[in-house]
Amino acid sequence: MTTTFRVAAASLSAASLVLAGCSSSDTDGATGSADGAITGEITVFAAASLKATFTELGAQFEAAHPGTTVTFTFAGSSDLVTQLTQGAPGDVFASADTANMTKAVDAGLISGEPTNFATNTLTIVTPPDNPAGITSFADLATPGAKVVVCAPQVPCGSATAKLESATGVDITPVSEESAVTDVLGKVTAGEADAGLVYVTDASGAGESVTTVPFPESTQAVNTYPVAVLEESRNAAAARAFEELLTGPEGRAVLENAGFAAP
Repeated sequence: MTTTFRVAAASLSAASLVLAGCSSSDTDGATGSADGAITGEITVFAAASLKATFTELGAQFEAAHPGTTVTFTFAGSSDLVTQLTQGAPGDVFASADTANMTKAVDAGLISGEPTNFATNTLTIVTPPDNPAGITSFADLATPGAKVVVCAPQVPCGSATAKLESATGVDITPVSEESAVTDVLGKVTAGEADAGLVYVTDASGAGESVTTVPFPESTQAVNTYPVAVLEESRNAAAARAFEELLTGPEGRAVLENAGFAAP
């Protein structure tokens, strides 16, 4: 009887340890292996202006952590917050401004504190031949000029409004887009004489546009924050992606694309 009891007790103890280990893994949110390796899938909601850099960083992350898959949802930051508040599942949120990140925090979507990882400013882009002869921010208000900007609720649109207020220049756009990439698309397609996009988007467009810098752009600098989402199903991998983004490897990729430090 005594021997049987000891064996049963040992079996129960071992089972308890296994259950405790499972509980710890579930609480951590990781789908990693027993040795603590990062594995599994994460979904990253990121501002449209981050598409090129995050796609590159996603590939780096998957290479550094075999067995991981990074899926991205790119859109205007305000649209992303709307999707998340309506229940869209995700693991990481990166906004093109602090205002939309604050909305996510206030909605209880964020785990921990957001971290600022980059800044960006606007510039003017025109088709390669610059048909309207745009040479300054004030030229965007020239009667007859077909100018495209971001909608006010989008970070690049909010920055545009700040510049108009600071300079007294009143732009009458022919369209307001829901993402900065849509503004760039209108210009590269020849549907507009000029558009206001981030310097990073202009750089990525290469010779498909002519870039017209303007000194007033420093009066509206957008700060980009990132955070792990409260409902992340793989919090360990989400935190690892955030660390890549804010670490030296991420900083190098961002700087190469034209983003400035926060």
